[in-house]
Amino acid sequence: MITYGYVRVSSIDQNEDRQLHAMNELGIPQTQIFADKISGKDFERPAYKALTEKLNPGDLIYIKSIDRLGRNYVEIQNQWRVLTKERGIDISVIDMPILDTRNGKDLMGTFLSDIVLQVLSFVAQNERETTRKRQAEGIAAAKARGVRFGRPIKKPPENFDALVKLWERGKLHIQELLAQIGLKEATFYRRLREHRLVSNKQHTIKM
Repeated sequence: MITYGYVRVSSIDQNEDRQLHAMNELGIPQTQIFADKISGKDFERPAYKALTEKLNPGDLIYIKSIDRLGRNYVEIQNQWRVLTKERGIDISVIDMPILDTRNGKDLMGTFLSDIVLQVLSFVAQNERETTRKRQAEGIAAAKARGVRFGRPIKKPPENFDALVKLWERGKLHIQELLAQIGLKEATFYRRLREHRLVSNKQHTIKM
C-alpha cells in the first residue's frame, strides 16, 4: 500500500499551505503529494490525472476536505465510486473522519458514509455556484458604475503625431517607431486608426 496526498486550490494566487501542512503532519513524502491549481468544476486536472495513473488497489489517498476533491456534485460521487469500488483505492477525508473508506465497510458504515458524501458534495457545488453568482453580480454592478475590466489601455505618447509623420515620410523605421512609442505593431496600427478618426472628426468640426 502506498499513501498519497491530493491538494487543490482554485487559482494560482490562492495558498495551499494549509493543505500541505496537513499532508506533512501525516508523514506523506513530498514526492507522493499531488497538487493542482485549477477549478474543481471537473476532473480534467493534470496533477489529479497523474495521481490516478499511479494508483494501485489498496493504495490510500488523503484529501483535506471534500471540496478539495471537487466542486461538482455528480462528478465527486462518480470519482469516489470509480476509485473506491471499481479500483479498490481507499480515500480518507481529513476534516471528516467518517469519510474514510478503511473504516465502516459494513452495510451501515457504507450507508452513513454515502449520505455524508452526498451532503458534502451538494454543499461543495452549491458554494461554487453561489460564489460564481456573486462574482457575476459584482462585475455587473461594477460595469454599471463605469468600472473597466481587463488590461488598462496604453495610451500613445504626446509626440505620437510627430513620430507618425516621420514614419510616413520614411525618416523613421517601423521598429524604431514602435520602440519609441512602446507599443506592439498590431496595437500601433489600431491606435493609428483611432488617432486618424479623431483627427478627421476634429477637422470636420472646425470646417
